[in-house]
Amino acid sequence: MTKFIAAIDQGTSSTRCMLFDYGGNIVGTAQREHQQIYPRPGWVEHDPLEIWQCTQEVIRDVITKGNMEHGNIAAIGVTNQRETTVVWDRNTGMPYYNAIVWQDTRTKDICDTLAVEGGQDRFRGKAGLPLATYFSGPKIMWLLDNVPHLRKAAEQGEALFGTIDSWIIWWLTGGPNQGIHITDVSNASRTMLMNLVSLDWDDGILNILNIPRCMLPRIYPSSDPGIYGTTLIKGPFNDVIPICGDLGDQQSALVGQTCFNPGEAKNTYGTGCFMLLNTGNNLIQSTHGLLSTLAYKFGDQPAVYALEGSIAITGALVQWLRDNLGLITKSSEVEALAGSVEDNGGIYFVPAFSGLFAPYWRSDARGAIVGLTRYIDKGHLARAALEATAYQTREILDAMEEDSKVKLTNLKVDGGMVSNSLLMQFQADILGVPVVRPKISETTALGAAYAAGLAVNYWNDLDDLRANWQISQIWTPQMEGNQREDLYKGWLKAVKRTLNWID
Repeated sequence: MTKFIAAIDQGTSSTRCMLFDYGGNIVGTAQREHQQIYPRPGWVEHDPLEIWQCTQEVIRDVITKGNMEHGNIAAIGVTNQRETTVVWDRNTGMPYYNAIVWQDTRTKDICDTLAVEGGQDRFRGKAGLPLATYFSGPKIMWLLDNVPHLRKAAEQGEALFGTIDSWIIWWLTGGPNQGIHITDVSNASRTMLMNLVSLDWDDGILNILNIPRCMLPRIYPSSDPGIYGTTLIKGPFNDVIPICGDLGDQQSALVGQTCFNPGEAKNTYGTGCFMLLNTGNNLIQSTHGLLSTLAYKFGDQPAVYALEGSIAITGALVQWLRDNLGLITKSSEVEALAGSVEDNGGIYFVPAFSGLFAPYWRSDARGAIVGLTRYIDKGHLARAALEATAYQTREILDAMEEDSKVKLTNLKVDGGMVSNSLLMQFQADILGVPVVRPKISETTALGAAYAAGLAVNYWNDLDDLRANWQISQIWTPQMEGNQREDLYKGWLKAVKRTLNWID
């Protein structure tokens, strides 16, 4: 019987289920978008029950379209939007509140209060993260303080917290009927609650944030031969299948890109943009605005760490042009519109819709378009929107090279925006290094599949995975160095205009 590995990829805007064969090829896929909820300016929410419904639907679609039979799927890996916070009733499975999304900025006052003692880097030594609205810890605090009766339920062990991986795995393994409440080290490292050395919840941080430890999931390796649990015969897979891979989406893409050696880096272009640099078994504390994070942990092998640069708005800016301004009807149309002009016409678009993430960590910033003249048309706006992604990536790359003392010779890329050749060429131009797209660009789902497959010996080792990686296209720099630096100086000047907007 032919065996496949399934990956559930629950992202910021949609949920997918994908099937992979031994060669890492996609043999089945299904996708559903879910609603984005904006109750107030700066607030971003998702309906957890809608996400679970979408998850069930894409699983059933893949099983049906692929004519999958019992035993066809050897294992399941899960990957997810990180930091997004859900709290639910362990007895009913009902959420106490909508999921608070990673982009949400409502916890700014909480972060500012926590920073009064010890500053923005108060927990960086333990958790590798600055105090920022991005992470789960302050979101849990907000929920405990604002949702009626939630704190009492949490203290009594009735309320469970999880990032989206925990939510999905809990339901897949039974939900209220003895569902498994777990997460992995990569997701736990994004909560601001896990100690990066012990790989366990840090009691000191929990006490300061007043978060009951009993509401937190158990932390497991990203790939676990002991398996986390199994699906239910009456569940959406209609089979008993081991769930044994779990990775936050950006760490999953690092695995999917087979960046297993220290110094190897990837950049994922999705709703936001996330560059990770493998630092091996060495935990490097950034001094240039990056995040120290867990890359992955496979079984009982030592944990692998990474430096990360997180950008809040990249693909989401193209969606904004589509949905809020109506400049395009489909996101794919932005390349042609941007290509209708030779350059950006002198404008820069800084999409600080949720403040600025790495390397600034400024929640007081807001978006701005600078350099406007009557000459500017919608083509220039589209081009400046794409260029914003490339400029933000350049800032991250510069910070990574300063922290790691490693000069990157190329950048592996993946995610939805890598099909945009105009953007990829400009990215190579503004970085001054080649940009490399793999044959299989769905590396986030692939990484989750790899983690699960390694756990059940579907793939024997990392060399099997490296053998699957193949180049699809390379963009090499075409821009003169002087032009590159002049454009980049303009970007840095534009960024300064966005700061201190929120008092």
